Order: sequence, then C-alpha cells, then structure tokens
Amino acid sequence: MVIGSGLMGFNGFYEQAKKCSNNLNGFNGKVQVVSHIDADGLTSAGIISKTLKREGITHDVDFVKSLDKEKIEDLADQNPEFIIFTDLGSNLTNKLKELNSKIIISDHHEPLNEKENNILHLNPHLFGINGANELSGAGTTFFLSKALNKNNTDLADLAITGSIGDLQDSKGRLEGINRKIIKIGEKNNIIECKKDLRLFGKQTRPVYKLLEHANDPYIPGITGNKKETIKFLNELDISLKNGERWRRWINLTQEEKKKIISKLIHYCLSNNVPNEETERLVGEVYILLKEEPGTELRDASEFSTLLNATARYGHSQTGLKLCLGDRNEAYKKAKKLLKQHRRNLMNGLDLVRNKGVNKLSDLQYFDLKNEVRDTIVGIIAGMSVNLDSIDRDLPVIAFAEKDEDNIKVSSRATQKLIFKGLDLGKALQKASSEVNGEGGGHDIAAGATIPKGKKEEFINKLNKIINHQL
Repeated sequence: MVIGSGLMGFNGFYEQAKKCSNNLNGFNGKVQVVSHIDADGLTSAGIISKTLKREGITHDVDFVKSLDKEKIEDLADQNPEFIIFTDLGSNLTNKLKELNSKIIISDHHEPLNEKENNILHLNPHLFGINGANELSGAGTTFFLSKALNKNNTDLADLAITGSIGDLQDSKGRLEGINRKIIKIGEKNNIIECKKDLRLFGKQTRPVYKLLEHANDPYIPGITGNKKETIKFLNELDISLKNGERWRRWINLTQEEKKKIISKLIHYCLSNNVPNEETERLVGEVYILLKEEPGTELRDASEFSTLLNATARYGHSQTGLKLCLGDRNEAYKKAKKLLKQHRRNLMNGLDLVRNKGVNKLSDLQYFDLKNEVRDTIVGIIAGMSVNLDSIDRDLPVIAFAEKDEDNIKVSSRATQKLIFKGLDLGKALQKASSEVNGEGGGHDIAAGATIPKGKKEEFINKLNKIINHQL
C-alpha cells in the first residue's frame, strides 16, 4: 500500500525508518550487509557500515551486481542472524522471505508491495515518494542511520554523493526528499550547494580539458577538439596557466567563470544545441566541505564517478574504504582505476558511434556484446543520449554480455518521455520475465538480465510494452 505523496509522505517514511532502526538498538550479534556495485550502493554501504561501527555492532559488507538465485542461496547457506540490504532487494521480497534471517531492506527501487513477516522494508515508493528522482538508496539509508542516532547527520555528504551517482540531479538540481538532506548538510557545514557550471571535472581538470571532454551536453566543435577549445578560451582573454600550472575551474575568478558560461550558452544556441541540453550547462553543484579542495573527493559528481570506477571493476572494497575515510592507499588505487574507467567509457561511446543504433517504432538499441564490461554498459547508455546518432524521443536500450549464459540489458530515457507515461522499470520487468529473465529499476533508468538467444524476442516484446505505455 502506498501512503501519502512526496514531501507529505515523509513523516510515514521516517516513522518506518525508526521502526527499522529499533531492531538494531542494542543488537549484539553480527550483521551481514549486502549492497549494490555502483556509487549509490557504495555510499549506502558506507553509511550503514559507519552507523553500525558507531553502535559497536560487528558486521561484514558484501557487494553484488544483482541479487540472483545463486547469491540468495549462498545467503541461505550462511544463515546470518541479521541481514541489511542497501540499494537493492525491494523487488525480491517474495524470494528473500525464504531466508531465516531477520532482514532490513533499505532501498529506493520499485518494490513488490508485498509485506513479509521477517522483512523490515524501508523504501520511499511505499510512502508516495519517487525513488527515481526524490531519494536514492544512500538517502534512504541515511534516514535509517539518522533514526538510529541523530548524530549521524554528518553522513549527509555520502547520501548526496549517492544521489548524484544515481543521476537524481538530471533536471539540474536534486529534488524531493534530497532537499532535506541538503539542508541538514548545509546546517552542519558539511555540504555547500551553489549554482555553477555542471560540467564534470571542475575540481581536477584544466579549464580547457573541462570543455574538451564535455559530453553532457555534447558541444559540437568543442567536445573532443583541444585546438578549438583553447581558441574559444583565448578569445575571452582568459589566462589558461598560472606560471607553469594549468588553471582549473576552481582557480578562476567569478568574472572569468561568468564570461565562459555566457559565451558557452551563446555558442551552444548558435550551433543548434537543443535548448533543454543547453540549459543543463548550469545548475546546482554540491561541494563536500570535509574534503580537500582540488581533489575528486571535493565535488559530489567527481566523487561518485571515482566510486563507480572501483566497484564496477571488481574493487568494491576499495570504494567502501573511500566512503569510510581512507585517503591514502584506497584513494591512490581509486585514482588509477578512474583513469582506466574514463578510457573505457570513451571507447564504449566510440563503439556506439561506429556500430550505429537500431531503431524500432518505440525504442532504439545497440549491442556492445563482449567489447565492454556489463557493469558499465548502463553508464554508456546514459552518456550515449547526447550522441548525434541517438533520437532523444526514443528510450535507449543497451546490451552487453554478462557471462556465457546471460545478457545484461540497460536502459535510459529522458524526462520528456517519462512525462508521456514511460516507465522503463515496469517495462523491463515485464519483458524480461516473459523470456525467463529478471529486471526492474526506475521509470527513467532500468536494467535486466536475460538468457542468451532471447535478445530479439525480448526487444520486440519490450517495444510493444513501451508502445502501450506511450
């Protein structure tokens, strides 16, 4: 049953958070934490791990791509006394109920809406709050943590990083219950929220590289063109270096920033970049004040990308250590992984450009087979929306080989399509189940796993489902 709507449903949501946290109060056994391998999952795990440690509760943290049959059977064999699932589990309550453990699910994906006696379920959707854009898995877990101990408000920076990693700022700023977390962070001098250029790399990249590597939006003539980027900045009479050091965005004066933003907007409009994409150049950014300026950790967008570069390549524990405060070995290792991650994403986009996109009546799709990791095909799908070959009036469906028996499916859409009635989470859940697969997620972004040999059947079924939704 869904209660309330948006901010009106927060009181019920927080009461449920208290009910869940009461089961941790005074618990003296061992907790098994299971979380997802993305930035939202890592920050969720970081929040609950710090929370349990502060309460003196022994725990282990494990990360998974998905809660498949094998993982659930493995948990059944281990038979832990208490399990906390973060950023996953809501769509599998009918299977998780078979476990003999006491269970808390702290998730923001579409739930089954089935009440199970051994499961304490904290999910914004159950209270009329949209988990796709109003509260992330990390945000949900933050309120679970805060309900257990009000002093855990210092974890707001991890919660906001998770929301940014989950692309909940796709409209130019975080919305819904995320605003409550921002206010808590600002009040405790943990987060600074301000309007600024939203391109990736303001803390760490030279200004010319900031523009050269812009992909959201893609800026024709500038993106991927170092020579034109430097020419663009020189025409504004902005010094690119301070002595021998390249200047970064954070080194510029406010006047210099205004000049660049003004010319960028004019340039985009003059080069037929759609208005809605040009508007995404400027919006809210979130500075993490506990972190050192000029590092990937200072900006929530860069921090979330750094985290993705760990878990999606099999180094989840490195990402967790970052969330728990390791700024030495884990940070060094993460930065190395980040360099390779960026190269892999660019290579993935090149593959999409070269292979092209297949179009059906109500969707478009591409298949990267075994040429990219299945763990990053969703990111590539999201980034591909800005390619010239992509039709923004159709959802993007991306395929990659998961293992020798299965195919990973990722999907992304625009807010415009959501307003028309598209719900990728429900569409992928239905289409995948009809080909003996599993899927789900949010209205704007979802995923599935399907058996090999079922791709054509799946894509045609999905096309019909989306046609019906729209």
